Amino acid sequence: MAQHERTENAILKAENEKLRAENNRYKEALSNASCPNCGGPAALGEMSFDEQHLRIENVRLREEINRISGIASKYAGKPLSTFSHLSSHLHSRSLDLGVSNFGAQSGYVGEMYGATEILRSISGPTEAEKPMIVELAVAAMEELMRMAQAGEPLWVPGENSSEVLNEEEYLRAFPRGIGPRPLGLRSESSRESAVVIMNHVNLVEILMDVNQWSAVFCGIVSRAMTLEILSTGVAGNYNGALQVMTAEFQVPSPLVPTRENYFVRYCKQHVDGTWAVVDVSLDSLRGSPISKSRRRPSGCVIQELPNGYSKVIWVEHIEVDDRAVHDLYRPLVNSGLAFGAKRWVAVLDRQCERLASSMAINIPAGDLSVITSPEGRKSMLKLAERMVMSFCSGVGASTAHAWTTLSPSGSDDVRVMTRKSMDDPGRPPGIVLSAATSFWIPVPPKRVFAFLSDENHRSEWDILSNGGQVQEMAHIANGRDPGNCVSLLRVNSANSSQSNMLILQESCTDSTGSYVIYAPVDISAMNIVLSGGDPDYVALLPSGFAILPDGQGFNAGGIHDVRSGCALLTVAFQILVDSAPTAKLSLGSVATVNNLIKCTVERIKTAVPSENNA
Repeated sequence: MAQHERTENAILKAENEKLRAENNRYKEALSNASCPNCGGPAALGEMSFDEQHLRIENVRLREEINRISGIASKYAGKPLSTFSHLSSHLHSRSLDLGVSNFGAQSGYVGEMYGATEILRSISGPTEAEKPMIVELAVAAMEELMRMAQAGEPLWVPGENSSEVLNEEEYLRAFPRGIGPRPLGLRSESSRESAVVIMNHVNLVEILMDVNQWSAVFCGIVSRAMTLEILSTGVAGNYNGALQVMTAEFQVPSPLVPTRENYFVRYCKQHVDGTWAVVDVSLDSLRGSPISKSRRRPSGCVIQELPNGYSKVIWVEHIEVDDRAVHDLYRPLVNSGLAFGAKRWVAVLDRQCERLASSMAINIPAGDLSVITSPEGRKSMLKLAERMVMSFCSGVGASTAHAWTTLSPSGSDDVRVMTRKSMDDPGRPPGIVLSAATSFWIPVPPKRVFAFLSDENHRSEWDILSNGGQVQEMAHIANGRDPGNCVSLLRVNSANSSQSNMLILQESCTDSTGSYVIYAPVDISAMNIVLSGGDPDYVALLPSGFAILPDGQGFNAGGIHDVRSGCALLTVAFQILVDSAPTAKLSLGSVATVNNLIKCTVERIKTAVPSENNA
């Protein structure tokens, strides 16, 4: 016991020294920083980190070490690794998003897919780079605030009732920044605002916690990691927080390459009480080959409103080489609906509604059905959230995915990849085969979504339900749109000798896209969840659909959301082809999954237009 305590004390002492040294290095870095406007030396006050803030930070660090000491003494005898991330969790004000913590500074959405090696190959900043990073972040914050509030001539009306930057005016207004746009990169800019049902404190928390950010925006952020925290902020909140990050942004289709960025994220509370979080790329510091995507100052400004609401102004300003985007998706990407501010805000708005629903206490009696308690409802929502994150992380063209194209002839090629599943309580062990295809369908996205999310139509496309009658056992509404819900479905097999199957399904839709995601679930495991048990041990292999507008017709200004126009549909399946993780994948398994996905696509193409004409 005494030996354990001595070891723990030594670790805590070393941690304390490290924090003190970091603090001194940071002060030194700030004293050498230059003013972003004139290039001369900058006073600490101008840098928004005055001496008072550093004193407060020192006191806070001392308090944190004391708290860690108190907690560590209770955990005597536990493995030493227990203590290494304690400080990161102590002041975490988690919203209980059900996000697995893959270490204090990583935000892998759902699966790893070998992401660890790729993301960690990007090293954090050197000591010499830190003063420049601080300077860049402060200049980026100033630029974001001006871009969030400016009107014409900086922002001009664009297509699809959006705003776009006037490039010439932008260069006049912000001549410094991260330098001129490199050859081969296209500029992509957008701005969007909305009122969302979440208070400003929780919004800032989501943006500054890489796990929560990755979870809330799992349809856009395929992988993310905080490489180094330069400042945790002052006075117990994120005001002044600076973190160097890397992230990969995606569209839910294997046909659109992901965009990787290495950037600093800076959070600041302004004198009027407004909060802002800004990102700016750091590639220019490295002098390395220019990446295919970089972020000019982008982020959001958050204003507090009464009754727990917030107004959000979102700015996205990206320079990107997107020549590898498949022709099917080019109009969507060019329209700004794939990566632009409109998509970020639409997803945030929907996720805020989902979170409000998961924390609701006054639940309609009709919502409970086979769910026996509010705890059961919360467990089911948490399980559905993990299912959605798992689906989103496995459907895009991430650099961590090794997709192989089958029968490369038509536009709707099937892409497959395999991975081993081992020692993961949330997934069945064995060889998992993922297959996905994306295709165009001449039906409005809203109608495709309504068809695929309706259990009464399921037998028309779901080959695995084998023609059985589908019955909804539980329904949880989690948004204003009736399409946003979590359901538990029972497939009553037409063959009496076969046991009935349960399917967990989440449907979600917003003005920029929709998903229908589902997974077969074990009946006994689901009974535990329905009574409020831990959903983390329910094995899931999610399959489903991502439905996006095709982007055609935006130039005419006639399409404003997913209710009109035509759709781009991604179909993705995950199937356990062998329960032994050491097994070799057979060609027969690949052929079976290929046939399954092709047959599903044909059924959908046949069935949806017939509903359209009904």
